[in-house]
Amino acid sequence: MEFHYEVSGNDFARAGLASSEIKKTLQRLGLPHEVIKRVAVAMYEAEINMVVHAGGGVADVRIDKELITIVMCDKGPGIEDLSKAMEDGYSTASEQVRELGFGAGMGMSNMKKNADEMYIDTAKGKGTCVTLKIRIPEHS
Repeated sequence: MEFHYEVSGNDFARAGLASSEIKKTLQRLGLPHEVIKRVAVAMYEAEINMVVHAGGGVADVRIDKELITIVMCDKGPGIEDLSKAMEDGYSTASEQVRELGFGAGMGMSNMKKNADEMYIDTAKGKGTCVTLKIRIPEHS
């Protein structure tokens, strides 16, 4: 199964819509709760980063028998210091975004913590693509 979503930049009313839809799909498929939670958290964090920092982008999700692959790509400014961005609490979010309750600096580490594999392709001025892979254990 494959899904494609457009993620609008700076649209906080719709932020998290794609990850919410995927969560519902995984629940309908009867996947284990732990897998659904990990996918929802990792994808939501990537989605919020696109809304806050990159003016939006696209989310593509592929659900196979043993693996869920999430690819989130934007055409934003890129991540200037990737190693710094991976640190808990580091954020480049504006004060306005923080006042809305976003930008706590946990997005990247939450993605990494909830994914079995995480790849980031970013370049200053070229945007960012984050690929998250979450394995589905055998279940009945």
